[in-house]
Amino acid sequence: MEKRGQKKDKLIIKGIEFSSRLWVGTGKYRSFEEMAQALDASGTDVVTVSVRRVDLKRSAESLLNYIDLKKYKILPNTAGCYTVEDALRYARLGREAGLSDMVKLEVIGDEETLFPDVIGLLQATETLAKEGFIVFPYTNDDPVMAKRLIDAGASCVMPLGAPIGSGLGIRNPYNIKIIIETVASRCGCPVVVDAGVGTASDAAIAMELGCDAVLINTGIAGAKDPVAMANAMKHAVLAGRLSFGAGRISKKLYATASSPLEGMLL
Repeated sequence: MEKRGQKKDKLIIKGIEFSSRLWVGTGKYRSFEEMAQALDASGTDVVTVSVRRVDLKRSAESLLNYIDLKKYKILPNTAGCYTVEDALRYARLGREAGLSDMVKLEVIGDEETLFPDVIGLLQATETLAKEGFIVFPYTNDDPVMAKRLIDAGASCVMPLGAPIGSGLGIRNPYNIKIIIETVASRCGCPVVVDAGVGTASDAAIAMELGCDAVLINTGIAGAKDPVAMANAMKHAVLAGRLSFGAGRISKKLYATASSPLEGMLL
């Protein structure tokens, strides 16, 4: 069996195999054409769409017309939902429209910070999991809440790296590491960093911590050149995953000679 972090390891969630560990959002682009080009450059096979903001009837101007459903897996999300009832409604609507049984579940608790309402999120996760949804909850970086979401039926946990759209990077890598090592690893539940990734080095750091994937929207769509940034994020995720699998050297306070003196003829 291949070990976690090896070059050819696979990400499989609920029997669904993902060919890329970079998942990409579809909002905030200057045009649908630019979005399509960025998705292609990213190498992703997962794109998120907001059920609240997409034309499910697929009229001529629907975002869905610019997404190749043979190439990409659609991950509907409940972005913009501030109550459990709204989140449940839009999750069900996305499935009824034939988008997916997967749902990136968001229950927002504060309009200014967009931090999640973790109590509402927990309630919605339990309800949707019982209804057969494959639930990917967007949560804070709290290991205790991560465990509770998993116990409630979540198929993965998606802790924030920083506030949505902030571009601040991974603000608390230690909590992310704790979630990976003490919660997710014990039950085999994947960890996907969601929100706050601003540039390629942020994505690489998330993967080097041991995350299974990274979801990025604003970091790509808001860049001066979204297509180039999507390409950069693709390589950052690949490099970070390979680095994690390779195993970094231990950190030391003092120097260690690259060419040790032991065995040398003096």
